[in-house]
Amino acid sequence: MTDVPRLTFHDGHTMPQLGFGIWQVDADGAADVVQSALETGYRMIDGAYIYMNEAGLGEGLRRSGVPRDDVFITTKVWNGDQGRDKARASVRRSLETIGVEQLDLVLIHWPVPSQDLYVETWEAFIEMRNEGLMRSIGVSNFNADHLERIIAETGEAPVLNQIELNPELQQPQMRVANAAHDVITQAWTPLGNARSFAAAPIADAAARTGKSPAQVILRWHVQMGHAVIPRSIKPARQAENLDVFDFELSGEEMAAIATLDVGLRTGPDPSVFKML
Repeated sequence: MTDVPRLTFHDGHTMPQLGFGIWQVDADGAADVVQSALETGYRMIDGAYIYMNEAGLGEGLRRSGVPRDDVFITTKVWNGDQGRDKARASVRRSLETIGVEQLDLVLIHWPVPSQDLYVETWEAFIEMRNEGLMRSIGVSNFNADHLERIIAETGEAPVLNQIELNPELQQPQMRVANAAHDVITQAWTPLGNARSFAAAPIADAAARTGKSPAQVILRWHVQMGHAVIPRSIKPARQAENLDVFDFELSGEEMAAIATLDVGLRTGPDPSVFKML
């Protein structure tokens, strides 16, 4: 099995640097996909109740035979479930749906500044963490001002901020803001929907290393220190995405990939996104 490095949170807990995302995995097939990922060697599954496939996550875990303690499970509280009482209900629902007694990490899915509930939700997260419902707490899609506010008002920094991050959207300021508070940056849509696969820095590195463009990009994330959660429903591609720890990109290749940043999002802007 691939030996995936682990990243250490500021609360002392650790997480595999490369995990498996289940966004857009069909609910009917989620158990098979999660089972396949775990059998391939993934030990971190990134989910969310809004994905509507958490039951499959739990079933896939049980079918795989991998001990619960060996698998890091993340879920998220959706925008319409923000606020102290709703957040509590959301976390308990995810625990029951997945079929586990404790979650490893729970994230606020989006800040939704227009409803102004993310600080209250963060306070509820701290309470639930202290009660043992989850081991660690973090955020997703938070901009620097959202991050600064919850830290200033509660004195508690997230262990992780999951943001859209790929060669065409490298978010240097956000990565700096995260690092300033010892917050791990985790990349969603890490391959950027394959938009940069044919770009010269990616293609040249792939040719030199004998790896695929996807593997080059995932290796770039690893060397940048990001946590990263690729997704594929195909077992062969799952294995390929995990096979990025037996080569390195050169300094010149890393610098060339840095030139691909054009600030192009595939998802919404966190400062205005408010779907409930």
